[in-house]
Amino acid sequence: MDNVVQLFREDDGAYGRWLANTALYSGVSAVGATALAAAAGYGLARFSFWGKRFFETALLGMIMVPATALVLPTYLILSRLEIVNTVWAIILPSLLSPFGAYLVRVHVTESVPVELIDAARVDRAGELRIFWQIVVPMIRPALVTVFLFTLVATWNNYFLPLVMLSDTDLYPLTVGLTTWFNTAQQEAGTRVLFNLVVTGALFAIVPLIAAFVLLQRFWRGGVGAGALK
Repeated sequence: MDNVVQLFREDDGAYGRWLANTALYSGVSAVGATALAAAAGYGLARFSFWGKRFFETALLGMIMVPATALVLPTYLILSRLEIVNTVWAIILPSLLSPFGAYLVRVHVTESVPVELIDAARVDRAGELRIFWQIVVPMIRPALVTVFLFTLVATWNNYFLPLVMLSDTDLYPLTVGLTTWFNTAQQEAGTRVLFNLVVTGALFAIVPLIAAFVLLQRFWRGGVGAGALK
């Protein structure tokens, strides 16, 4: 318990700021990435438009590109936009989830009958209403999966914030705890700081565990329950 109290007091409460930053980056990125993946996946699965085959192929190609390979070009683009060393330098790149869009596309294709959408259109339901009241409830397990994948990926992301951020007040937990660890290594015998790093790393996984526990029930519900109401 003493370590937890000291953890939030050390370095003028730096751990609390890093925790809040991590929650902000991860929460906004997860919600935004899920919304974009839902719209993109549904569009690719149920609409016909020029260049659709190209976009589907490009989507598969983007899944195979390692995220670390995109950090440098992303830095150059954001540098020109003058948003490096801001919260947007972490959030904007995290909003794009090719895997999420592909997962939603597959789930819509397999779980949302075309006849159901056509019947809703015959009843004069708008496209937005069809998407929100019929499609979203039926693909909820896929959306929860995208949300959790993005949440965990952003929460554990180290390389992107290391490159994008120089202000210690904007650091997430991954970079902040690493700076403490490096300081403890340089200052031989600083056992207190080592203890805080271990305590901080352990405390950092608690929100992720809570998210999984709270959202696991959405995987168990019938995927067609929402459309039958």
